[in-house]
Amino acid sequence: MKIYIYTMRRQLLLTTAIIGWLSLTCSGQAINTSRIDSLMEILETEQQAMGSLAISRNGEVIYQKAIGYSYIDGNEKFPAHESTKYRIGSISKVFTAVMVFQLVEENKLSLDQTLDKFFPTIPNAEKITIAHLLNHHSGIHNFTSDALYMSYSALPKTMDEMVAIMAAAGSDFDPSAEESTGAYSNSNYVLLGYIIEKLTGKSYHDNIHKRISSKAKIHHTYVGGPIDPANNEAHSYQRVEKWHPFTETDMSIPGGAGAVVSTPTDLTVFMDALFSGKLVSKASLTQMQTMTDGYGMGLFRIPFYERSGFGHNGSIDAFSASLAYFPEDALAIAYCTNGQVYPMNEILIGVLSILYDREYSLPSFTTIELDESILEQYIGVYASDNFPLKLTVTREGKSLFAQATGQMAIPLEATAEDKFKFDAAGILIEFNRDTEELKLQQGGGKYLFKKE
Repeated sequence: MKIYIYTMRRQLLLTTAIIGWLSLTCSGQAINTSRIDSLMEILETEQQAMGSLAISRNGEVIYQKAIGYSYIDGNEKFPAHESTKYRIGSISKVFTAVMVFQLVEENKLSLDQTLDKFFPTIPNAEKITIAHLLNHHSGIHNFTSDALYMSYSALPKTMDEMVAIMAAAGSDFDPSAEESTGAYSNSNYVLLGYIIEKLTGKSYHDNIHKRISSKAKIHHTYVGGPIDPANNEAHSYQRVEKWHPFTETDMSIPGGAGAVVSTPTDLTVFMDALFSGKLVSKASLTQMQTMTDGYGMGLFRIPFYERSGFGHNGSIDAFSASLAYFPEDALAIAYCTNGQVYPMNEILIGVLSILYDREYSLPSFTTIELDESILEQYIGVYASDNFPLKLTVTREGKSLFAQATGQMAIPLEATAEDKFKFDAAGILIEFNRDTEELKLQQGGGKYLFKKE
């Protein structure tokens, strides 16, 4: 189990369902934009998030709001706005899946085609089909899960180099085995991106432009390169007392799994184009929405009480993004962030609660500052009998950090003398100085660690 992964991790969007507000979609009643503004402004004022939100209905954008900064250079700060572009991480997979289905419709590819035609060195390539890659049932190991990944994530990689990395990582399960239930793997969509390039003779970037951007008429969506603030591209940041720039992944690595740059507005227009038949046929869209063990072919199901939406989340570096579409309401919502403390999931629950006229209280933020002498007592390496990774706790000034083996260090905020949190991943940590232990809670799991 991993505590927190910044690079292209899968997140389950909005585990708390939100009921639809009939008057919003049936009568076209105006949304409570002032209350959404209030939520976004609190997040900005309290420095809990930076990013941009867009909402559309029937293909028409009905709300846009940007908060925080797209780029920070010393004391100079550049405010984000509606056209600021963000890395969207695994939402790129939706784009990749759309292009795969376009190729299927053009009879250039089949969902039953096996991977050995393209990459025979991948373990079980003769058993892995395009369908397996699309719905994460290939068994190909997720290369971003390995500790080694962080050692090369900022370096350019060729197709051959990436295929060699994935081949060497082996297989997590046999895709033909009856007990196979699927496992999320970025490797699947990196390979699908390469297959698109092989079949078309054009780059993934050119395919995005021709097959999606031009058809959906979106103008700020493309495959990213080195971040260029002059082109209104946001950098990502981690907050430790102030916003600090985060490491920049070389976009040759995530490819079809996470290399797309976009804006929330473009993303909502893209989803409307997808669900209105402008990009793939109704039959292909149905296949994209069909869940097998919880995995669709490029889409995940998003439950909102009696309603069901479809979309995807994405994370890369310290960027996070979420995209959802509710066919019954023709409603799309997209949120992109380049810096977060307050969980993205909670932000979206708030926005949708307001949209659908649900009871909702705006968040308040209370943390305390502890003396360095107290923090010093928590420093050390902790191990658990029922948790596979060790946890190293360090201090920088008046800030405490926790780092699981092979992962990035995360900042902890004090809520009491012995209690700390990391909202972005829903982590709670409670120290016991007498027994030199800590309790970690995340996602319903509780783990006891003892200082070594």
